[in-house]
Amino acid sequence: MRQESLSELAALGLTINDLDRRGQHPELGAVTLRQLLATWVAHDLDHVGQISRVLARQYSDEVGPWRAYLRIIRESPPPVTG
Repeated sequence: MRQESLSELAALGLTINDLDRRGQHPELGAVTLRQLLATWVAHDLDHVGQISRVLARQYSDEVGPWRAYLRIIRESPPPVTG
């Protein structure tokens, strides 16, 4: 699905100038295509972070005293909003 979405995006033939085109979001007001695409990237990276935290926490007991140095295990996940 990711490759299909990227292919569709590439097929639009967007230019640098297109990235500054504005649209109207019902809650946020005026937004640019650049902001929307950056948001999609950040959203995907947020999922990568979630996956990393889940995987790291599986080692909470195994790392022993080094847990104090591993923020990814020590810290609580950020609250879910929305």
